[in-house]
Amino acid sequence: MMAEVQATENVPGPLLNSATSPMQVATETATLSSNDTGLPPSSTRAFLDVAAAASAAVHPVFGSEVVYSNGRLGEHGSPRMGSRSRDNSAERNQGGVNTPCGIMKDGSKQKQVRKKTVSFSSMPNDRKINSTAACMAFMLEGCEMKKVRSNSRMYNRYFLLDPDMHWLRWEPSKKDSEKAKLEIKSIKEVRLGKKTPVLRSNGLSDQFPEECAFSIIYGEDYESLDLVASTPDVVNTWVMGLRYLVSYGRHTVDASIDPSQPSLRTSWIGSVFELADLEKEGYIVLSRATQIIKGLNPGMKASRIELKFKELQKAKEQCREGINMDMFIEAYCELCTRPEIFFLLVQFSSNKEYLDCKDLMLFVEVEQGMEGVTEEMCRDMVQKYEPSVDGRERGYLSIDGFTHYLLSSECHVFDPQHKLVCQDMTQPLSHYYINSSHNASLLDDHFWGSSDIGSYIRALRMGCRSLEVVVWDGPDNEPLIYVGSAITSQLAFSKVVDIINQYAFECSEYPLIICLVTHCCVHQQKVMAQHIKKILGDKLYVDPPVTEDHYLPSPEKLKGKILLKGKKLPPHCPDSEGEVTDEEEGMEISRRFGAEAKDQPNGISCKSLRLCKELSDLVSLCKSVQFRDFEKSKKDQKYWEICSFNEVDANRFANEYPEDFVCYNKRLLSRVYPTPMRIDASNMNPQDFWKCGCQIVAMNFQTPGLMMDLNLGWFRQNGNCGYVLRPAIMREEVSYFSANARDSLPGVSAQLLHIKLISGQNLPKPRGSAAKGDVVEPYIYVEIHGIPADCAEQRTKTVSQSGDNPVFDESFEFQINLPELAVLRFVVLDDDYIGDEFIGQYTIPFECLQPGYRHVPLQSLTGEFLPNTTLFVHIAITNRRGGGKAHKRGLSVRKSRKAREYTSAKSTGIKMVDELFRASTQPLREATDLRENVQNALVSFKELCGLTPAANMKQCILTVSTWLLNSERALLVSVDLSEAYPTMEAQGPIPELLRKVLTAYDTMIQTSRTLIESADVVYAKLMQAQRAGLDFHEDLHRIGAKEGLKGRKLQKAMESYAWNITVLKGQADLLKHAKMEALDTLRQIHHAAQSCGLSRNGASSSGSASSPGPPRPHAHAPAPDPVPESETASDSGSC
Repeated sequence: MMAEVQATENVPGPLLNSATSPMQVATETATLSSNDTGLPPSSTRAFLDVAAAASAAVHPVFGSEVVYSNGRLGEHGSPRMGSRSRDNSAERNQGGVNTPCGIMKDGSKQKQVRKKTVSFSSMPNDRKINSTAACMAFMLEGCEMKKVRSNSRMYNRYFLLDPDMHWLRWEPSKKDSEKAKLEIKSIKEVRLGKKTPVLRSNGLSDQFPEECAFSIIYGEDYESLDLVASTPDVVNTWVMGLRYLVSYGRHTVDASIDPSQPSLRTSWIGSVFELADLEKEGYIVLSRATQIIKGLNPGMKASRIELKFKELQKAKEQCREGINMDMFIEAYCELCTRPEIFFLLVQFSSNKEYLDCKDLMLFVEVEQGMEGVTEEMCRDMVQKYEPSVDGRERGYLSIDGFTHYLLSSECHVFDPQHKLVCQDMTQPLSHYYINSSHNASLLDDHFWGSSDIGSYIRALRMGCRSLEVVVWDGPDNEPLIYVGSAITSQLAFSKVVDIINQYAFECSEYPLIICLVTHCCVHQQKVMAQHIKKILGDKLYVDPPVTEDHYLPSPEKLKGKILLKGKKLPPHCPDSEGEVTDEEEGMEISRRFGAEAKDQPNGISCKSLRLCKELSDLVSLCKSVQFRDFEKSKKDQKYWEICSFNEVDANRFANEYPEDFVCYNKRLLSRVYPTPMRIDASNMNPQDFWKCGCQIVAMNFQTPGLMMDLNLGWFRQNGNCGYVLRPAIMREEVSYFSANARDSLPGVSAQLLHIKLISGQNLPKPRGSAAKGDVVEPYIYVEIHGIPADCAEQRTKTVSQSGDNPVFDESFEFQINLPELAVLRFVVLDDDYIGDEFIGQYTIPFECLQPGYRHVPLQSLTGEFLPNTTLFVHIAITNRRGGGKAHKRGLSVRKSRKAREYTSAKSTGIKMVDELFRASTQPLREATDLRENVQNALVSFKELCGLTPAANMKQCILTVSTWLLNSERALLVSVDLSEAYPTMEAQGPIPELLRKVLTAYDTMIQTSRTLIESADVVYAKLMQAQRAGLDFHEDLHRIGAKEGLKGRKLQKAMESYAWNITVLKGQADLLKHAKMEALDTLRQIHHAAQSCGLSRNGASSSGSASSPGPPRPHAHAPAPDPVPESETASDSGSC
């Protein structure tokens, strides 16, 4: 199971390789001995080892002998990064590759003699930091990190915790050894990420990842010790361990030595063992022990559990085959503790290794963004998710209960509000995207794919609201459905209509459009009409369109109705049949298989078709007509007429006439279908046509892959009802929108999406992979699909030898210029594969994202959810900080008023119109200043609190209250909530840095007050200018011609006019939204101040006993922005 080769070598302590996880065990990689059973589990016995190590004043001992890693870095090199497909169907170039963090070098000074082992373990990544005891052990051993000075220079230093756990030391240093140390009790805060002025400086920010940096804030002058580690795992270990010591001290470790006081978790696991020990012998058989742990963690492989038990048996030299309680508890804690969740729990816990109801309430409010949370709600959550009886009775959520909660539907990345119909369904039909199927009868490609009636059922159950039905003459006067040729199997038309009737409204009550492609003779057309009327009955919508209307009815009005799209005879046709042109998709398919056709002068192929009146009369609101050009369509096309576009033609219009295509789709329906050249039934990219406003983009539902993922993911956002409301900028009658925009849009508030990819759970091998064993070496692509300005992707590093549960710990940031049209896609691939590399994916509209810590379920290539397979992520969304596409986290961009970019009106060349828009220049500037001033003040306040711009106001207030409580001085700060705009006041002397925080708070409140009180007046000015501009809309073309504009100049004038109207409306809406956000900020301050005890009648005071409600201590809350370590107290330039 495990073999060891021990040697003596002078090497530094256990550094963590940049390309591996912190406690990874791999061939020829030194590690902890198997006899030591790895890092200690989260149990009482773990603390015994730590305490023994501390009292002996030596490095920690696990088990009977001391075995340490050699800690050399950079030996494995960069992970392999392929350029293979992420949708398992076509090759794609790799982009946005992030190189792994490899900033560490070997120590410059040899340390004491340490033993080295070579390990041959079949469980590569089990030994993780999964308890506070493990953190202490790691810090006692120490590791090399880079110490960053205020002059941006970095020095390799070896950091370790003193055996008495009272001091943090580093070496080598020119300082006296007694000065190169930091007392634990002087630490005010341990800050994760680039959250000090030194680490935020431009000279350093790009040299290392956000996740590899942390800072220790210490002393009454709030100096910072800024450090950079080799991997995020090392950072997490130091941060969690130091925070634990700062909050609870060494005495909590010593107090845990008493074995008569088992922890909440070990008591529960022990009770589970006792229930399984039916014979009461103190042992259970291996198979039963494996089954129990697998039952508690369904995604875990039985082979992995069995292997862990066998390794423990060998390590403990146990001859008996059974599993005793101690071994069961140890195996469970090592296998079932997710370190990333344990770090999170300790960060919010005020009771060491579990959350009480107040801790849980703080977490769901501050991190998960929930509002109106009460302790009663949190008690219900504990009752629902905590597995131990004792924990439920005491109101405690252990690490296992917390894990269950984070894996539950409450922490799903998809906003549950969007699981129901949540959009306005009273808009005209042309204002919605409609989920559409192409060749719905096929199971495979056009040539060899068979037709199956179940394909229609599947499409309807997937939310499809537009089905294509291709009908041909059949024997015995019964029409048949098939595609292309008789090679495919054939379906009876009547049976297909019957199936559609049965399942049309099973999953959505909104209208279904049947696109009839008819190749039948007149006689069989009459049979078709009879079947349709008989089977569909009242569901069929046949009311004639109202000529006085200008738009189609809404989906709400057409609930439960089936519309036929097809050819229609001219009104008042006297004959029972007539001739119509068939220039659409059906003709193209016919031609491809040898049917007779002719080419029209305009390049659109068409043929003549005899159409019976009975079938023609069933077509009402979706009459198929031939597209000529945008100008003629604007003048002559009726709102109930629909044009179909070949994919190639639609692409040409999208690229050459993007603005015209968008305007065309504001009033009229358009359908885009794949080119017949796609004989393999591959799919086009629906985003190419959604960005132009095309409502019906027909997809081959039978073909999985990236394009189908985008389509299915997109239509989930409105209860999967098959209809999604298009962005407002694409619906308004007068607005400017270019489908190919590569920059921010006028009047649309861009958003910043912050994504931290933390870990993966139970990742399977790719389907059909022949790679060695069960090893997975996963990496993730994060993709943004939308308008060209938003399309982007980022890639994580490959996590080698990760087992099934890799830890990524990487963060990305994306600027989203049109959030309403953006889609986020996670793709997990295997870098160690032979054959298929695709593991899983999940696609979600940007509007459906929930902020906070979330689990992302992964789906297979064909769309089925992979059991118990997820990604653990953190998501935050903020307003855009500045121009350009952002990629790095932690860098604030605040523009001064002088450098601020103002949105202004464009000249139309029409004097009276330009004069009107010129008058709006001042209110446009005022609106921008009001919004930007508040945004800058918010960012400044958050940064002084040691937080990122993505933080919310509750986190800021918690920061201030916790810092006050942890201060050694008697400080008193209160928030006066008696007025509409709460003030934060100091009662007596306070440190200079806290005074800066109060000043920044005051600036934020004042700018918010100015915005709130001035917004209505400026909003009214903007809307008045917009309404005045709209008065020119009807006559603008005539006025422009009168002023001598024609051709391209007149067209340019119309575009500039639409731009100006869009800017005025958009800036007014942004100002209105900014006011709502400012009011929400005040509400958050009010609520947080009361919760933290900072309100005037319950002020937080670290030295006053009169405070009736002091805030609860939380080590994770940052202190004010610190000053860097002074030059005199730092290392010199030479090492």
